[in-house]
Amino acid sequence: MIKVKLVGATGYGGVGLVELMLRHPEIEIGVLVAANDTGRAISHFWPHLAGLCDEMVYAGDAPEVADADADVVVYATPDRIGMRLAPQEVAKGRKILDYSGDFRFNGTAVYEEYATRLGLDSNHLAPELLPDTVYGLAELHRAEIADSSIVGNPGCYAVACILGLAPAAKGGAVESGSIICDCKTGISGGGKKPKPGFHYPEAYDSSYAYRLTGHQHVMEVERELSLLAGDDIQLTFTPQVVPMTRGIIACLYGTLPEGMNQKKVLALYRAFYQDSPFVRVSDTPSATGHVRGSNFVNLTVACDERTGTLRVISHIDNLVKGQAGSAMQNLNIMFGFDEMSGLDFPGAHP
Repeated sequence: MIKVKLVGATGYGGVGLVELMLRHPEIEIGVLVAANDTGRAISHFWPHLAGLCDEMVYAGDAPEVADADADVVVYATPDRIGMRLAPQEVAKGRKILDYSGDFRFNGTAVYEEYATRLGLDSNHLAPELLPDTVYGLAELHRAEIADSSIVGNPGCYAVACILGLAPAAKGGAVESGSIICDCKTGISGGGKKPKPGFHYPEAYDSSYAYRLTGHQHVMEVERELSLLAGDDIQLTFTPQVVPMTRGIIACLYGTLPEGMNQKKVLALYRAFYQDSPFVRVSDTPSATGHVRGSNFVNLTVACDERTGTLRVISHIDNLVKGQAGSAMQNLNIMFGFDEMSGLDFPGAHP
């Protein structure tokens, strides 16, 4: 049994991991920490947990936090919080899993580019930890995650796009300069705190594209696909918000090389993911509702042979596979548990 110190417990990503930990036979809550919603049980802030998880939420400087036992610290927090707090936890021998971009990159130069895209301070506060970090996309980095003590959870868009394009990049089923990622996310992608554009009156019955240049998740997608392809891949990425609560649909396009067709690409995808229990490959249409509340990824491979276009539609729940589910999957791998433990359920439909 391992104990988790969860920082950022009352946000969407934090409460999502709490829900998953309640299902897990080998993981338990060590202590719950938050910046604002503190001093009461988490079920006070999230009533659906009443009677299931009534653990107190503490401020970071509370004595109960300092005295808490933990094997791993999970930062379900915005950028630059994990990097500030992680060194002291690493010194205590604890493993680290961070939801933000603090530990997705292995060097200061690439972190600086990432931070600049978000308008953040580009000075990493724990550069000595970066060489030891692993990118936490389990389907591509299981072995490295298993050997790592610091894992950076991937971004939600990045999960949908990378998993949707990885087999094509690795197997030479797409021309490297032709990739387009047309992505739509639910309003919960903006987080718990209301923001302009993610506010209900603004988002209801409306959709829009945003951050058309310099989106931070593009860095993750291009890096991972380039590593797989052995070539420098740059792509066009269009993020959009649509009026649904949760889910991402990523419509992924690229030019098919000579000799590639639907049958070959579908076989390539099925072979690539044959040992990935959360990735479901099909040639029939799916929907975000089919993965709602689950850690599954539904990939629809539907090449347009008439125009010679690779077309893959990737569906995930942005709050589960795009966040808390990937975190739990990574914890399972980090501690040698079954990869599906705590995650082997279908979600909710409709």
